[in-house]
Amino acid sequence: MHSFEYTSPTSKEQAVQLLGSDWSQAAVFAGGTDLLALMKDDVESPKRLVNIKSIAGLDTISFAPRAGLKIGALTRLVQLADNADVRRHYPMLAYAADEAASPQIRNMATIGGNLCQRPRCWYYRNGMGLLAQGPDGKSLMIEGDNRYGAILGNDGPAFFVAPSTIAPALIVYGASVRLFGPGGTREVILEKFYLTPKSTGEREHDLKPNEFVTDILLPAPENLKTAQYEVRQKYSFDWPLSLASVALKMNGNTVQSARIVLGAVAPVPWVSKEAADAISGKAITEQTADAAGKAAVAAAKPLSRNAYKIQLTRVAVKRALLQAATGEQA
Repeated sequence: MHSFEYTSPTSKEQAVQLLGSDWSQAAVFAGGTDLLALMKDDVESPKRLVNIKSIAGLDTISFAPRAGLKIGALTRLVQLADNADVRRHYPMLAYAADEAASPQIRNMATIGGNLCQRPRCWYYRNGMGLLAQGPDGKSLMIEGDNRYGAILGNDGPAFFVAPSTIAPALIVYGASVRLFGPGGTREVILEKFYLTPKSTGEREHDLKPNEFVTDILLPAPENLKTAQYEVRQKYSFDWPLSLASVALKMNGNTVQSARIVLGAVAPVPWVSKEAADAISGKAITEQTADAAGKAAVAAAKPLSRNAYKIQLTRVAVKRALLQAATGEQA
């Protein structure tokens, strides 16, 4: 690990000044569960760490029936999973937080850090860059080991998958993120916070080097049926190969509207309008849920070694819908 400067500002304004305007100058330090690993592996080498844990008010959760939920970026995943208001009014979010990572990580990792974590792509994690391009500018993933790469939104040059398993649940609930930078506060719809980089130097988040996440905001709870289903290689702590988060607004037994977001299949959390349209105005049955799963992957473009993800995603959507309709969250 390279030497670095360590700072602990006590205000958001001080933090912004210390971050600077270049990604190589400084990095935000919160839980550190991702950043420190990147630094130890010499993937990231910031000259300064800006510890934001000394800034008051970033680690609280507040709820009001009409205003919705406000989650401070420093809220640890275990706090989010155990919060009574979250469990009652946003149960899928509590489930997603409780299923993320391992107990040790959940006790350290923050929700802001989870949403801003870097891809788990092993090309990136071995120092080959976000786009994993060789000297000729071609992606190493095209002919390389792309078993865990994207099957949607993968026209290139990005083939990694968005790593957060909590982001899809938040997007289903209509969450936004509040950012703080030199110009003050700005809010971004979480769905739009994730970007697909098109060239070297671009990042996968709508975040400037001298900005950081301060809060996550969810609208007032609706009468929704929700569920998240993950397909993993093993049941214990593992990154999902595919996941689906769904929210259904029902009119009796008929779907009035639906929101379906896929994870681990694209460079961004993938909002599947096709799957939602497939069940609109219909009851959730084995047949309609299966049709939605098929619609979700109709436009998939598998790489040479990840076509298996198509079937996994189809199943994840189907099972999430059936669980949401019956109120059974596995």
